[in-house]
Amino acid sequence: MTLDSGQVFHWERYGNGFIGTIRDLPLHLENKGDLLKVRCGATPQPARRRRALPGIVAHYFALDHPLTEICASFPDDPVMNAAREFCRGLRIIRQPKWECLATFICSSMKQVAHIRQISLALRRRFGDRRRVGHHSVYIFPLANRIARATENDLRECALGYRAKNLLATARLVSSGECDLESWSALSDTNLREKLCSLPGVGAKIANCVMLFAYERLRAFPIDVWIERVLKQQYFPRKKKVTELRLREFSETYFGEHGGYAQQYLFHHARMASRRSRMTKNSDDGDGAPSRRRSAKRTGTVSQVVSIPTLR
Repeated sequence: MTLDSGQVFHWERYGNGFIGTIRDLPLHLENKGDLLKVRCGATPQPARRRRALPGIVAHYFALDHPLTEICASFPDDPVMNAAREFCRGLRIIRQPKWECLATFICSSMKQVAHIRQISLALRRRFGDRRRVGHHSVYIFPLANRIARATENDLRECALGYRAKNLLATARLVSSGECDLESWSALSDTNLREKLCSLPGVGAKIANCVMLFAYERLRAFPIDVWIERVLKQQYFPRKKKVTELRLREFSETYFGEHGGYAQQYLFHHARMASRRSRMTKNSDDGDGAPSRRRSAKRTGTVSQVVSIPTLR
């Protein structure tokens, strides 16, 4: 559920799990009860890196976040309770900062399926290829690789007007003028201000990056899904609710783990809409069976580990 919840866009369903990358590590992940089974691709790695794999995966999936306590901090209302029950076990991923920033710059005015297509196009054109069994995955390109591209190159990855913003931001990051790692020490207010100074970054994208890359768990991104949920469920009698009012409400009502609450509301609303469409298509005779890649076992897997998933 975590990998399909709209916070990260490159993981693909494969067999009973997912394939993708954490930084430059190609991985196949499969959840088995209270264990996360991790298969690392065949790319040679230093022994110390292989030993560090469980910690890398646990950090990425924030397995140290106390989900029971976080969920208990949510408001006790019917909408939030339904989302909490539906999204049980969903975690906020700790994403690499540049990858998260670049992906959300590409996300402006796009649906999740389109963002996934753009992310894959960028990885295939500018990223390094890795193997997981018989399947290829691609590392997200570093800022200096994007910075050497042209705007036309990026437009060919279906970015449209976003190409100019991604290129300009990549050059700022690549030159060192914007040190994303050092920004970790900033307050929420100053971090948001720094992010919003970058080309293509407004309040919504800044809050996404704060939540998913900087672990600012109070950040509450408001996109069209969340705006609709807030207006319909929390302000049903108001004909007009301003963006400022929604922002003030979300900052106070959802509390210190507002980012988690937002992700649960977002994913629940999105999945409810998808189920509604599928039901309608099925009733109309237009339903189509979902397709899932078949995972092939090979002898090229370099490492397999099982990691407890804390609740």
